[in-house]
Amino acid sequence: MEKQAILAISVFLLTYGFIISEKVHRTIVAMIGGIIMLALGIVSQETALHHIDFNTLGLLTGMMIIVAITGETGLFKYIAIIAAKKAKGDPLKILFSLAIITAVSSAFLDNVTTVLLMVPVTFSITRQLKVNPEPYLITEIIASNIGGTATLIGDPPNIMIGSAVKELSFMSFINNLAFISAVTLVITLSILLLIYRKQLKTTEDLKSGLMSLDEKKELKDKVLLKQSLIVLGLTILGFFLHQLLHLESATVALGGAFILLLLTSKTDHDLEHAFSRVEWTTIFFFVGLFVVVSGLVETGIISSLARSAIAFTGGDIKVTAILILWLSAIASAFVDNIPFVATMIPMIQDMGLMGIADLEPLWWSLALGACFGGNGSLIGASANLIVAGLAAQEGTHISFMRFFFIGFPIMLLSVLIATIYVYIRYLAV
Repeated sequence: MEKQAILAISVFLLTYGFIISEKVHRTIVAMIGGIIMLALGIVSQETALHHIDFNTLGLLTGMMIIVAITGETGLFKYIAIIAAKKAKGDPLKILFSLAIITAVSSAFLDNVTTVLLMVPVTFSITRQLKVNPEPYLITEIIASNIGGTATLIGDPPNIMIGSAVKELSFMSFINNLAFISAVTLVITLSILLLIYRKQLKTTEDLKSGLMSLDEKKELKDKVLLKQSLIVLGLTILGFFLHQLLHLESATVALGGAFILLLLTSKTDHDLEHAFSRVEWTTIFFFVGLFVVVSGLVETGIISSLARSAIAFTGGDIKVTAILILWLSAIASAFVDNIPFVATMIPMIQDMGLMGIADLEPLWWSLALGACFGGNGSLIGASANLIVAGLAAQEGTHISFMRFFFIGFPIMLLSVLIATIYVYIRYLAV
């Protein structure tokens, strides 16, 4: 077993190393890491399948399909143009408006999907105003990670935690995380507006050009829009009621997706087009990671880490919660928060078996640390990498260090706010 444990750690660290280096696409690295775990006999294929969280995968896939079809209606461009016109074409007010739209959308559509929709809209507005798109993109990354913290479906780490801990419902996430996310968002946006206030200036002529845009022309298909909004509304209602209905969140999301496909797909091409918009690279990245982490679980490494953490904190729930919050934040800043959370979930579950009776403060600490920590660097969260990739396609390079100098201090501040919140709400007894 000791030899297997050393092999599992070696494969895990090599996988992480390659993910951080970005020399090879992270999905390829994660899948190869998982295959090596199987090939070395560290876990069997059947055991590995049990460790793959199909609820997380189903929820992500379902929401991606719904949002992809809704995006075809032009709804998101329509909302962005209205927001820009409400701001009277002022670049700084538009920055604030787009950030709020990104944060709210991230809470209910998931942040990966939201940034896929927001980045093209952002470029069309910044081109019109002839301003640097980078402040908008960096602000949207930060807003998406903070907004996504508020709900079960907003950020992949929350999806994973909600899937692993059945007692935590959609409403539990809103009750415990929405308020602190909103407070953090307001403080963060105030700082970003202060940072970018001198950079974002345009001419009155360019403002007039933006004000003359007709947002109604963006709504391409009124029937599809109506169908999409009804299904999206019912799906979100399903998330609120999923525990009452005894349905997993993946069942709700996939149910909504396939009802919408039933209503809108007239030909094979329509169906294929909807499926082509799913971020399959993200889905397979999850699959590979679940298998890699299964090697650590099955060889007892995760249990050992949990025992060590409890020994370090003396089993004190206060110290353990704050340790998890800061460890999650700092680690998630430099390692994509998805693999980190995949490693932490079984560790916290093992802590429950070792004497910590109430694990709830630990789950909220993990969620806040991982989601807020994603703002610490450009590789901290999936949404960050997607925005950077889309920006590069448009000719805008967001450098690692430029993002770091903005994102990391904001991340530290947001985690400090979260620490005060966690202590007052859960630990000050």
